[in-house]
Amino acid sequence: MAKKSNTRSAQGSGTIRQRKDGRWEARYTIGRDAGTGKQIQKSIYGATQKEVRQKLQQVCADINNGIFTEPSKLTVAKWFDIWLKEYNNNVKPYTMKAYREKVNLYIKPALGAIKLTSVSAPAIQKFINSLSTGDNDSRILAPKTVKCVHGVLHKGLQQAVILGYIRFNPADNCSLPKMQQKEIKPLEEDEIKRFLDVIKGNKFEYLFLVDLFTGLRQSEILGLTWDNIDFKTNTIYVCHQLQRQPERGGKYVLSSLKNNKTRKITAAATVMHALRKQRQKQFEERALAANLWNEDIPNLVFTNEFGGHLTHNTVLKYFHKMTEAANIEDARFHDLRHTYAVSSLQAGDDIKTVQENLGHHAAAFTMDVYGHVTEKMRQDSADRMENYIKSISEH
Repeated sequence: MAKKSNTRSAQGSGTIRQRKDGRWEARYTIGRDAGTGKQIQKSIYGATQKEVRQKLQQVCADINNGIFTEPSKLTVAKWFDIWLKEYNNNVKPYTMKAYREKVNLYIKPALGAIKLTSVSAPAIQKFINSLSTGDNDSRILAPKTVKCVHGVLHKGLQQAVILGYIRFNPADNCSLPKMQQKEIKPLEEDEIKRFLDVIKGNKFEYLFLVDLFTGLRQSEILGLTWDNIDFKTNTIYVCHQLQRQPERGGKYVLSSLKNNKTRKITAAATVMHALRKQRQKQFEERALAANLWNEDIPNLVFTNEFGGHLTHNTVLKYFHKMTEAANIEDARFHDLRHTYAVSSLQAGDDIKTVQENLGHHAAAFTMDVYGHVTEKMRQDSADRMENYIKSISEH
């Protein structure tokens, strides 16, 4: 006996039923035939009733909002225009800017003319390979950039899968160029000492010192506010970062963190002392500036002499002056973060604590970046055990 079909109404419009082959099908109406007046119906398929219902609800919403386009008429270019406009409302401005750049510079020129329902895994693999080899007179992209382009392509196509426009994501299982881990360059102990010496009395002395011993990203320390510092518990709460809005002439604003996750750092006494010194310095600058004091972003810990926010370039310029004076070659501001991480590990902090202080998404990532440090720590541990064995063997 054939399996009985299950049919039920879904939210919005359309129907859902289970086919004889076990798959679920949703049918929806996209209009009427101009000649016959009959309804034009299309189908969406899925493995489960829940999956198909979600796809149907989204399609019906798009139809009602006037943004639905029949899949057979969609090109990759047209779909990604829709995806950028309608399905990224919660994306951060800089992320959105990066999405648009990847779509307009790479995805649309190479794949845009292809029908969405016809784009294939081999075509995508050929496209990804061309980014690494510079085919079609395009410039060769670094492996990380290629990975980012693929990530945007995959994300956009996955939304098409969710809507039932395509049955599977052709960007799945794509072979990507191997990324090489950049060599980190933390400051050596003698370089740290020289750096601390030369920053004494500098206008950004406390900023550099706090960053060196907390590992904050540059945008995070520039966006640090006094209400996120608890002097009673020696705690720094990292809640936002200072970023410039991506449009031309964009203002500096406080935005959410890279991973949207607030973190808490229990700071060393030296760090808290530096923050107290910075607060006193700011009080004095406010008194001198009088009516000229203007906090364009309220409550910032590190400001210029008139209360305004600091820019990344200004801080970076002074940082390079200090490292040059300390005879530290090719130093980057981010090296202060690496220095904090390495110093923490060498001081005996466990990898989970370091990961949480740095705000990495997982301890495995921290291990991957600073694995060479932990290897040295393991060898030091083995050496200590060897010394212990020798000490008891002598008796």
